[in-house]
Amino acid sequence: MTALPTRHDEAWRYADFAALATVWPVAQQAIVVDAGESAAHTLVLTGAGTEVRDLAITLGEGAHLSLHVLNAARGYGRVAVRVALARGAQFHFGAAQVAGADHRVEIVTEVVHTAPDAISRQIVRQVMAGRATGNYLGRVVVDRGAVGTDGEQSIRAMLLDRGASANARPELEIYADDVKCAHGCAIGELDKDGLFYLASRGLPPAAAKALMLQAFLAEAFAGADDEERLTTAALAALEDLL
Repeated sequence: MTALPTRHDEAWRYADFAALATVWPVAQQAIVVDAGESAAHTLVLTGAGTEVRDLAITLGEGAHLSLHVLNAARGYGRVAVRVALARGAQFHFGAAQVAGADHRVEIVTEVVHTAPDAISRQIVRQVMAGRATGNYLGRVVVDRGAVGTDGEQSIRAMLLDRGASANARPELEIYADDVKCAHGCAIGELDKDGLFYLASRGLPPAAAKALMLQAFLAEAFAGADDEERLTTAALAALEDLL
């Protein structure tokens, strides 16, 4: 059997190794989008116990892929994604993580721009309650010669209780000139003024929170082929927290 990874590997820094051992080794799923083709994939984790997914994605020249993820596993949920983009390829990643109790959810991405003029966008939103932990580790790599690269990461987390926590580490590794790469990260609480406004319009506190959180998570699912399915599943997960 393949040995379990260790925390010496940055991608596994926050992993739950006791839970991971119950499903190890994890089979890798390969996704290939040929040159000039377009594809969309949706991944939803809402089961109890341990759920782990490992995706290896290859995008050909001019290929487009939209990948949307809801990680609301009730236990330990992990989604790892590695993407290699050829010339002119486009990758859009929208993901939401929702957890309560003492659950742990995490997303780990590595997006490699191997050739010029590829575009990547990553939007990750997290809502944590109770003593839950949400993790995001994301690396964008721009190889030598991959001029014209355009890569962005937008990471935001909302903590509903003092015992909840979120870890975020967006990272850029650039070996080429003439590129446009950026990342943003924020961790906070629900806006009290917004809640007060909704309460003044007659919404009960739980309904006001749910409405604000729905809008927050919707940023990750905008434009998804399965947007309605993702939103419904996310709302069901939120109901368990409020």
